[in-house]
Amino acid sequence: MRVAVLGATGTVGRTFVRLLSGHPWFELSKVVASEKSAGKAYGEVVEDSPEEFEELEIVSLSDFIKDPDVDLVFNALPASLSLEIEERLAEKIPVFTNARVHRYDDDVPILVPEVNGEHLELIEVQRARRNWEGFIVTTPNCSTAILTVSLAPLREFGIKRINVATMQAISGAGFSGLSALAIQDNVIPLIDGEEWKIENESRKILGKLRGERIEPASFSISAIATRVPVLHGHTEAVFLELERGDVDDIKEAFDSFDPLRKLDLPSYEKPLVYTDVPQPRLHRNRGKGLTVTVGRVEKGENGFKYVVTGHNLVRGAAGGSILNAELAYRLGYLK
Repeated sequence: MRVAVLGATGTVGRTFVRLLSGHPWFELSKVVASEKSAGKAYGEVVEDSPEEFEELEIVSLSDFIKDPDVDLVFNALPASLSLEIEERLAEKIPVFTNARVHRYDDDVPILVPEVNGEHLELIEVQRARRNWEGFIVTTPNCSTAILTVSLAPLREFGIKRINVATMQAISGAGFSGLSALAIQDNVIPLIDGEEWKIENESRKILGKLRGERIEPASFSISAIATRVPVLHGHTEAVFLELERGDVDDIKEAFDSFDPLRKLDLPSYEKPLVYTDVPQPRLHRNRGKGLTVTVGRVEKGENGFKYVVTGHNLVRGAAGGSILNAELAYRLGYLK
């Protein structure tokens, strides 16, 4: 399948391009960026481009919209540019997007393949309601993606309440998101809109598909999001109350969680690995960045606690979106 990456020169866009190098199913045929970059070779703008894409000519967004000529789109554009573009493209072409603008639509899944692959059934609801040949599938906020991978195995114990504090890498803010002076020797205990996303997206992802809509999970969740001076890898301290289970049960659930293992997806990696002390510098690239590392599972006075870390640009963004497309392809939603 011929694919395009929108926003291909940005932080997430570059990650998409890198991960698509040598992909057996998806052939990257168009890299799309601003008018400023249009007409230049991708390797001229992105110095660490994979060799196979160095000579690929960058297409402007306006020209691409006129004539997409691809089978599939990965969107790494900012939310401010994405709403109308995604809907226009989805009339004919499947769109897998990292933008937030359609995450909260009733007929659009926020997909984490190991957690809620059944939500892909909403694709047919979209097509029927909107008279589209294509569709839109979104990835969650990067912290939500990492958190929900760790929560999914615990559903069997009855999740009642979650409190989470995130320690998020600076690459999550993009190239120009933070000045060096702001983050150096500092922790910034506010990321605008992030806590609302974590709380609401987690409940949708872990909710159940009922007919043509998702019924959000019933647990309560409260988040505090902070930015820390780490380049890549979000770390989260999770405190939760369960209806049943003990520490050994939780560790066993983490260890055995592997729902995609038999699907033979090109990007497949084991989604969860237990390590006593998870750390972004040591563990963010585990499983080529798709594996989430969890540890420090302990029982406290009011429930359980653990620490989880994962690569925000891979599991939390581009890699998760590619895995979404692979699952959709395997299940027959892509032709």
